[in-house]
Amino acid sequence: MSSSERGKRQKQRKVLLMGRSGAGKSSMRSIIFSNYVAKDVRRLGATVDVEHSNIKFMGNLMLNLWDCGGQDAFVESYLTNQRSHVFTSVAVLIFVFDISSSEPAADLLSFASTIRALHEFSPNSKVFVLFHKMDLIPSVEQKTTVFRDRAAEVRNTCEAEGFVPGQVDFSATSIWDQSLYRAWTQVIYFLVPNAATIEAMLQKLADILDAKELFLYERTTCLIVTHVSRGPENPYPDRFERLSSILKSHKHSMAKHTGVMASEVSFAEMQIKTGAFMFFITRLTENTNIAVVMPSNEGAFNVARINVQLARKEFAHLDIVEKKGKEVQRVPKEDLEALSD
Repeated sequence: MSSSERGKRQKQRKVLLMGRSGAGKSSMRSIIFSNYVAKDVRRLGATVDVEHSNIKFMGNLMLNLWDCGGQDAFVESYLTNQRSHVFTSVAVLIFVFDISSSEPAADLLSFASTIRALHEFSPNSKVFVLFHKMDLIPSVEQKTTVFRDRAAEVRNTCEAEGFVPGQVDFSATSIWDQSLYRAWTQVIYFLVPNAATIEAMLQKLADILDAKELFLYERTTCLIVTHVSRGPENPYPDRFERLSSILKSHKHSMAKHTGVMASEVSFAEMQIKTGAFMFFITRLTENTNIAVVMPSNEGAFNVARINVQLARKEFAHLDIVEKKGKEVQRVPKEDLEALSD
């Protein structure tokens, strides 16, 4: 396939990252996409005007991320002389509120002006509102109250500007815990153009492996793209974000001991075996890894690893074009029996 043909097949998504100056936009972007850790973002300077990033997030998904500086002069420019340029063809707006801001009324006014322009030029876009720096609120009860009240204010503003229920999602985030990964995972899931196809294929693979759960995550960012579960509901709803955080930490540990940049660190396979379950992570496609959780059985574990290898060529198509799921190739029955003995 030529580069021009590949470009035509590639799906681009324009994403605006906006919010007033100091809200934490560039910090979260650096943690998610540049493998920073929370303690390192303090050295980041303020964003000047717009910083563009073209991020290849799975093979056929290019995120055209616009990190927009939040200083008043820049915001005024976005809303006036750059209005059509900034707000045309937007798939997603991520608007970040600093929950500790001393000017909440001004923050809300800036948001209202932003989504008014968004509705004018991209009325069908999705809006993700992040109430950031939640770690600065001391108690869980206060966090819940503040989040509920601020979300109600913003929701009313969105409805007044023409956005319908379901078009706007809300998250409470902090760079110091897994909430940041949870929020960005929701954004990525919305942007992935073939999520339903991926889930159908994962379900078939889970049935073949007799797996309790499969996680598909992007290799560079460690964000969970999607997952499927079989059997009883898992009692840990934050396990996806925890896995993303653990994998990021592991990459930094490997980088420290190998001298390689964290963004370039990778591993062939990771295994965990206990009496209650077995778990392994391995490559599925060029841009994704798969995590498999299954019952504790050595024979079944080895068969599952082989089946994942055989499934790679079926899932590889998802890195290029959207297509209907195929039946995942199975290991011949005689080979399964031999491996299980």
